[in-house]
Formats: sequence, structure tokens, C-alpha cells
Amino acid sequence: MLIGVPKETWSGELRTALVPQNAKKFIELGMSVVLESESGVPSGFTDSMYEEVGVKITQDRAEVHGADILMRVRQPTSAELQLVKKEAVSISFLDPFNEKELVQDMAKREIRGISMEMVPRSTRAQKMDALSSQANLAGYVTVIQAAFHCPKIFPMMMTPAGTIAPGRAFIIGAGVAGLQAIATAKRLGARVEAFDTRPVVAEQVQSLGAKFLDIDLGEVGQTEQGYAKELTTEQLEKQREGQKQVISQSDVLITTAQVFGRPAPRIVGLDMIEAMKPGSVVVDMAVESGGNVEGSKLDEVAEVHGVKIIGQGNLPSEVARNASEMYSNNLFNLVSEFWDEEQKTLVLDPEDEIIKSCLITRGGDVINETIKNLYNGG
Repeated sequence: MLIGVPKETWSGELRTALVPQNAKKFIELGMSVVLESESGVPSGFTDSMYEEVGVKITQDRAEVHGADILMRVRQPTSAELQLVKKEAVSISFLDPFNEKELVQDMAKREIRGISMEMVPRSTRAQKMDALSSQANLAGYVTVIQAAFHCPKIFPMMMTPAGTIAPGRAFIIGAGVAGLQAIATAKRLGARVEAFDTRPVVAEQVQSLGAKFLDIDLGEVGQTEQGYAKELTTEQLEKQREGQKQVISQSDVLITTAQVFGRPAPRIVGLDMIEAMKPGSVVVDMAVESGGNVEGSKLDEVAEVHGVKIIGQGNLPSEVARNASEMYSNNLFNLVSEFWDEEQKTLVLDPEDEIIKSCLITRGGDVINETIKNLYNGG
């Protein structure tokens, strides 16, 4: 069984799907690994580091794409799919909700496509949950970006020249990314408040030393996967009004609110931005899926009435080494879970709860029920 790791071609993508440590583990399981030359260089892993553990390095992309299992961060292009053989397993972030044409092309070519976004949030699958591992790092990066752009320091300081009050940070959304942002802002010494539509996370927020903003939105909750449910128009308005005063007093605002498979909710309007002090910083982590903040622009730092709005995408790539290590761990845990050591093959049981969730295409069809219903207008 041959694993192929192509070089990432997505603009600005610095991560790699396989780090040397995990390549060694795959080889110890009885697999072979071929990697496109310099695939790991942007995240700090040289070709020689892979060769030391037994990986074959090549400059031939066709050779890499001819493997039995393809591992990558971003989804393949249609042109790259033409190089992939039938029944090969392609594992990556696939964005199946928005990449209908690509997914259907993958099905037509009888490629078994695994979408890392669709790994279920269950206890058993936790070690394979790439969305969470990458969101964790993204939450950290948002705070570092905010601290860099903010003219005010985060911690309180008592000096002979006077006392500096702590910076005030407000984090909207207390999922994996939001909780890491809260923890990082607290470690830097900021006074932190947070809000989430799911009251059940209030205890987690408070355990990190932050204050939970309580806004009565009526009946809310979370999906089986642990994501926040989409709010009604009336609930979104209540949320905006409840947050407005806190936002106006904050030096830093970080928004992480996303609804899985749908555009991000717009929860911060220009009126809220205009109420912030000049020099304040806003980081819109949801900018890639439409943005939480009015005025945020993908991969730009906009300025509205003296307030900086940071809309950088692909935040995990800012810490590409650790992001690659964690993503590679997720892939190893996924593949090794379904690896038959005696037969030396990958067994993707369609009845297994994990495979049922993340295997999107097989045998010429789109087989994931959620995605199939979406494509059929259900």
C-alpha cells in the first residue's frame, strides 16, 4: 500500500499533510510513502528529514498521484483528479458543501474521497478531528494578531511611571477556537469576556478565568456534532443588542461564530465598530465563510473610524509547523484505525459510524447521506 503526499498548491498554504514522524509510523505499519519534493519545506520539514525515515522523494507529481492513498491538506483540483487511479483513497479537507462539481467528479472517477471536515465529533473520533485541531491553533493565532496590531498592551502593569490598566478582550463564540482565544488572551494578561449562543459552555468560559456574557435569546442549543444551531433573525438582533455595550468598551474583539456547512452569521455591524475606541482591533475569524463582521475583507486589514478589522484567512498556516504536526496526527489516527495489518489494506466499512460520516464518494457515487441530500435538493 503506497501513500502519496503531493505538494500543496493552494495560494498561501504552508501546511503539509504528513510530517516525518508520522511517515515513519506508516512505514512501520508496512506501507510505503512517496512525497513530492519540498512538500514539507514551508512548515519546516526538509526532504532529507523524510528520507531519513524511509520516504521516497520525487519531483514527479504523476507518480505521487498514482498512490493508493493520497494525503493532502486542501482539496485536489479537477486536473489532479485525472492523475488519480480508480479506488484510490483521497484524504483532505474537501469542503463538500461548496465543492459539488469537484465531489461529483471524484465520484465519477470512482475515487474514494474522505472529507476531514466530516469526521464526527464523537469520543472515538476525537483523535481524528482535524477541524478541532486546526481551530485550536487558529484561536491562538487570532489573539497574537490582535496583540500585534493593538496599540495597548494586554496585561496590567504597575510601574514608577504609572499604572497601566489591563486590555479588554471580548470573544464571541466559545467553541474550540473561541476557548483557545480566551485562554491565550488570559495568559497574556487581558481582562476577558465571552459570549456564546449555547449557555452550556458558560462553565467552560468561566473555568478559563473569563466572564460569560449572559444574553437571553430564548430557545437555543447545539447540533449532535456540538456546533451552535443557526439563530433566527429575532435572536440575532437580541444578540447584537446585548453585545453592543461590551464591544464599545473592548480594546480587542474576536469573532469565531460559524455554522457548519453554511455562511457565517453577520453579528457585528458597522454601528458597533464605530462605537469602539480608535486604535481598537477586531479579528474576524469567520471571514473565509462570509464573515461575522460588517466591513471585514478576506486577507486584508481594513480600517473603519480608526478601528482595524483583520480578516486574514487560513489562520493555522501562520503556525504551519504545529498545524502540520497536528493534522498529520489526525490523518495517522484515521488511517491506522482502519488499517488491517494482516491483509495490509485499508478497510473502510460503510457501516462504521466514522466512515459513514466522512467517506463522501465510493464506487462511482456520492454515498454520504447529508451531502447526497444536499446535492439532490433535499
